[in-house]
Amino acid sequence: MNSKPIPISSKYPHNSLVSIPKWPTPFAKRPKATTITLNINMRLLVGCRQVPVVLLRSCWGASAGTIVHRDSRCREFSSQQLDNPSYCTDLVKKYDHENYLCCLLLPKDLQRAAFAIRAFNVELAQVRDVVSEKKIGAMRLQFWKDTVERLLEAARYFRLSKRLFKRLVEARAEQLERDGFQSIQEVELYAENTASTLHYLMLECLGVKNVHADHAASHIGKAQGVTTLLRAIPYHAQSRRVYLPLEIIVKHKVSQEDIMRGKAEKNIRDAVFEVATIAHRHLETARSFQKDVPKKAFVAFLNTYPTDHYLKRLQAANFNVFDPKLQIRNSTLPLYLWLQKRRKKY
Repeated sequence: MNSKPIPISSKYPHNSLVSIPKWPTPFAKRPKATTITLNINMRLLVGCRQVPVVLLRSCWGASAGTIVHRDSRCREFSSQQLDNPSYCTDLVKKYDHENYLCCLLLPKDLQRAAFAIRAFNVELAQVRDVVSEKKIGAMRLQFWKDTVERLLEAARYFRLSKRLFKRLVEARAEQLERDGFQSIQEVELYAENTASTLHYLMLECLGVKNVHADHAASHIGKAQGVTTLLRAIPYHAQSRRVYLPLEIIVKHKVSQEDIMRGKAEKNIRDAVFEVATIAHRHLETARSFQKDVPKKAFVAFLNTYPTDHYLKRLQAANFNVFDPKLQIRNSTLPLYLWLQKRRKKY
């Protein structure tokens, strides 16, 4: 490519300058002249520097721009030097295995965009766990918020909405300032702004614009978000954090210390049952739209199976979230996801 990167300032030795084509044309010749340059502060990224470029490459195809490292050497992106799509795929596979399997079942021309979106979400979700101070986490999330505006100028092939990406970042930023949820409505709102928003983006990738599909995506996201809260209770308990809504804890007279110690008292199981019931209700509401949702959209809702499967296993464990059997990965998940795709159900 003919774009000439700007030299790195010696004042910021950890910065990278990435030159990228401004107009994505995935199936035709790309213009050579017009470029834009992004100045990415690597001190704010710490391991997530490849994801923004992949969001663009998912729309372009294999090629990308030129990266200038801090030693001022220029080199072209290539599959041998910096395989960004593989980076996204590996990131999702490692930290979001269920959605990794779901992405593999998407049409081939959509997989790259799907993995980029999922990797973007993984990076946002990890901020709280990888930073030692909230201020640093807020800086990283602010970087993503500022960068999305520029990155998606080139993401026009799938016509993805900037507001959805911004909603993801803002929801994570707001949650970073919280130590928990006050009510189940706050949990549902957070799930709507994260899990449901990811489903909206998948529908946009598929080119589906249907009000019933949007309603289904909203309820599926809420079901998935509430279920994820339950699944994460043992993990958060190890860090002495409790995210069960305060109103549920007070209602069932649950001791947060008992949750942190991993006890399976009856009042804890009753609280888990109430939250699980809300997740199941959202799942059933989403399924009530099936006859009105375009068949093309069903592939975006494959992760209803892992959600439903966990809720059934939780019921079999008498709503004891600390049951070791619930932590075992479902080895038959790929098969059942494939069957669900074939049956065109969610």
